[in-house]
Amino acid sequence: MDIRKEPKGFIKEQPNFEVSPDIIGDYRKTNFKDKQFKHIVWDIPHKIKKDSGIITKKYGYLGENWKEDLTAGFNELWRILDDGGTLCLKFSDLDISIKTLLDLFPIKPLYGTPTKKGVNCSYWFVFVKTDYSCPSAFGK
Repeated sequence: MDIRKEPKGFIKEQPNFEVSPDIIGDYRKTNFKDKQFKHIVWDIPHKIKKDSGIITKKYGYLGENWKEDLTAGFNELWRILDDGGTLCLKFSDLDISIKTLLDLFPIKPLYGTPTKKGVNCSYWFVFVKTDYSCPSAFGK
């Protein structure tokens, strides 16, 4: 799912790259039923502002309402996640610190790990939908 579709060649430096999601849609408000999925992977844009860089071209940008949008997105994905399901979040702290990001969400990840990817650091976090709150090693 992505909110946009871009044809091959829209990035001059990577002519075979395209944005071609199975579903065009907005993660803040989906058409899915409650508790429809056992596993969701959420790879949100890492940049706040639109620019002409390749990262923004490939993955989009968040915009000035990013705090509200990410909170709404988490809540929507949590709604469509089934009990016992997992939500995996991938994020790179290009513009937003990991602590700031995680503080937006009402649930803390069960675990996560930073992994080096080029000059940027990407993080993976796993949230598990249970009846109890899990302590987190990532703040709060």
